[in-house]
Amino acid sequence: MKQAMILAAGKGERMRPLTDNMPKPLLEAGGKPLLQYHLENLSRAGVSRIVINHARHGKLIESRFGNGRAFGVEIAYSTEGETPLGTGGGIKLALPLLGPGPFIVVNADIWTDYDFLRLPAGPAGLAHLVLVDNPDHHLQGDFCLVDGMLSEQSGD
Repeated sequence: MKQAMILAAGKGERMRPLTDNMPKPLLEAGGKPLLQYHLENLSRAGVSRIVINHARHGKLIESRFGNGRAFGVEIAYSTEGETPLGTGGGIKLALPLLGPGPFIVVNADIWTDYDFLRLPAGPAGLAHLVLVDNPDHHLQGDFCLVDGMLSEQSGD
C-alpha cells in the first residue's frame, strides 16, 4: 500500500495540562513526537503519501512536519476545525485527499513498533486500521474485531 492516514484530531483531554497548548501527537517519547514514529515507520514500509487529520492546535502539527519531504513522504492535511469529527467522520472528510485504493489508518497518539510491511497488500475493505490493545482506563474500547473485521459491536 502506498498511502496512509494518521488520525491526529483528538482533544488530548486525559493528558492535560500537557495538551493545553499542544496536540497529543506532538508529545515526545524517547526524544521525538509520537507522530514522528508513524511517519518514519510508514515511510520504511514504502508508504509514499500520508494524510494527517487534525483539529485543535493542528497548525502546530503542520508546522512541525510540513510537506513530509524530511521523512521521504508526501503529507496532506485534512483540517476538522476546533471540534473533532471522530474516527469515522475524520476518515470520511479525508477520503478525497487519499484518492482511490486501499490505505492504512493509525492513530497518531499511540506508540507502536508495528511493522506495516506485515499487512496484506489488499485489505478485505478500503483500509487497514492498525489497533492496539484497549488501555486499562477503557477496557471495552470503541471497536472490536469480529472475524478479522472492525465492528462497533462486541464479538462475544
